[in-house]
Amino acid sequence: MLAIFNSTVAHGPEELRSPGEISTSPDLKKSSSALLSSFLDAFTQSISVKMDEMASMAFTHSNQSLLSPRSFAVKDDCFGLFEGTLQNLPSLRQQYGLSKSINEVLLVIEAYKTFRGRAPYPASKMVGHLQGQFAFVIFDRGTGTVFTATDSNGKVPLYWGITADGCLSFSGDAELLKSACGKSLASFPQGCFYSSTSGLRSYEYPKNKVMGIPNVDGEMLGTAFKVDLSF
Repeated sequence: MLAIFNSTVAHGPEELRSPGEISTSPDLKKSSSALLSSFLDAFTQSISVKMDEMASMAFTHSNQSLLSPRSFAVKDDCFGLFEGTLQNLPSLRQQYGLSKSINEVLLVIEAYKTFRGRAPYPASKMVGHLQGQFAFVIFDRGTGTVFTATDSNGKVPLYWGITADGCLSFSGDAELLKSACGKSLASFPQGCFYSSTSGLRSYEYPKNKVMGIPNVDGEMLGTAFKVDLSF
């Protein structure tokens, strides 16, 4: 899956944008439009949606794992990409008053809408209710908000980076993002969520700060994000 957001919608952590000079290799990047074109060229059966100039989303069922299927949905101007499975999907349907036909991507959209409309209902509590292996990205076009999270064990890989034209991008394909983001690339930290309104936080340790540390051990990822457990 692939999600791209204009810098006016989501800026991303500063550590992601400026990982520092950690490599002697040139930091080659592509534009967000070139990144989307690369995805569509690589997966000819993929589906893509563009939301004005604010965002683009694309996904494909090609090469997906049986344990981590991908899905896409739109509900009430909220666009969602989901990869993985929720073990407690039946109980979550009941908790949110949803029908048995609701799948994972629609569930997380409905859960997002619930905490969005019941402030100060914490996002950490909403994501903490999810049990399973997952990574998802939601774009709320009505409020211009991006919301992303992964499971606490990192079972479904998700990467994020900044393209040559400053767009925040998410994908499960690190090589794809590397071609567009260069060293402005990182693995999305497990057990965490990102909101374009409140930043990057841990839902396992909501009181602890998530730090971005320049990665000097390899060429692939420019920054490593980790939860500060020192207190």
